[in-house]
Amino acid sequence: MYGMAHRALRQMMLDRLGPSAWAKIERETNTGPADLISLCVYDDSKTIALISASAAHLGMAVEDALRVFGRYWVRYAELSSFGPIMDFTGQDLVTFINNLDRMHRSVVLAMPDARVPSFELLSETRQRLLVRYRSDRTGLETFVIGLLEGVMDRMGETGTVEVAARAETGPGTVIDFALLLDRT
Repeated sequence: MYGMAHRALRQMMLDRLGPSAWAKIERETNTGPADLISLCVYDDSKTIALISASAAHLGMAVEDALRVFGRYWVRYAELSSFGPIMDFTGQDLVTFINNLDRMHRSVVLAMPDARVPSFELLSETRQRLLVRYRSDRTGLETFVIGLLEGVMDRMGETGTVEVAARAETGPGTVIDFALLLDRT
């Protein structure tokens, strides 16, 4: 993952439990300032260790913490230097999802070693969007659910996100997420 994700997780934990909890997480995971450089790419094992330790301090299962963090990440990113990029990506849910790959390509320009996912809007009705997520990573399903919930929040939408289908593709993952919108 990226240093910006580590910084976001740190901020989430500072917001929820304060500096002493984060200091304990840093000690438990051997994390220091060099692991928090925003535009650096880090091994996923470092990120998972940070999330696992954070989950323990929050009294949550790792999957629940991933979901909470995914939702938090969207708000953190929009308040960061990526906010204008997110604004440019779209002001409604469908436009935003359709432009996510374009946004990720701009991230790769800033961080050439980044391993970004791909999102594709497969179908759209008034109350349901079907979004295909592709990644060479595995194990981030609930993080992506949280991200999609965070994007829904950002766009003023309410509803739920569910896994509609999944397929393991060698070292990667393909998951179709159904966004069930509370629209009348």
